[in-house]
Amino acid sequence: MGNKMAGKIKGISGSTLKIIAMVCMLADHTAAILLGKMLVMEGITNVWNHSPEYISGLLEQGRIGVIYLAYQILRRIIGRLAFPIFCFLLVEGFERTGNRGKYAVRLGLFAVISEIPFDLAFAGKLFDCSSQNVFFSLLLGYLVIWGCCVLEKKVKNIFFLWGASACLILAGIVISETLRVDYGGYSIIAITLLYLFRQNKVQQILAGCVAFLWEVTAPLGFIPVAFYNGKRGLSFKYVFYAFYPLHLLVLYLIGLFL
Repeated sequence: MGNKMAGKIKGISGSTLKIIAMVCMLADHTAAILLGKMLVMEGITNVWNHSPEYISGLLEQGRIGVIYLAYQILRRIIGRLAFPIFCFLLVEGFERTGNRGKYAVRLGLFAVISEIPFDLAFAGKLFDCSSQNVFFSLLLGYLVIWGCCVLEKKVKNIFFLWGASACLILAGIVISETLRVDYGGYSIIAITLLYLFRQNKVQQILAGCVAFLWEVTAPLGFIPVAFYNGKRGLSFKYVFYAFYPLHLLVLYLIGLFL
């Protein structure tokens, strides 16, 4: 009995991974929407300047230095862990769902629902075409791996399969960049690699790390993924879907009072 219980609790379930990703995403967006606004109010607009002189100068300014340090930690370290985990969970969801069409419709529906809260939070207006929310990134990645899956089943010639798959992936990258979705073409590359190496956990994680090398701390998101036990865990598939637009809207409203 004891051994059975130990086997059940070993590792991290899918729901736990989702909670970790949501917390990291909340940290990232809190920094971007609230702390970023506070820095701008203090006259700090260049948060990308990482020269030792610039950083030490800010840290010596007391309150501004604390805000700047918190911003960097929440965005550049904690926040970067979220998207790799969500990409991994998307591939898992694609493999396990009983209805891939409904899954795609759900992603598309919440992409539309989330766009106004996303635009309000990051652009301060109802409609902004300069960037689109992460649900569009996940939807396009999902459609690309779905297309690759169909090709794998239908196309027998290996060279034609590779060629058609490459064209499909390239199309996904071009569309992502054209629509300016969150993470752009990088999201398509990451999701596709995680899908292609899904049969081997170690290879999948290594491929994911390579896909996210453009963001130095992002590969750290695969540390909790390495402990994933393949179990679903708690059933709250709609929590993330609702959490995304709601937390953006709440952060936007809080920002109005700063």
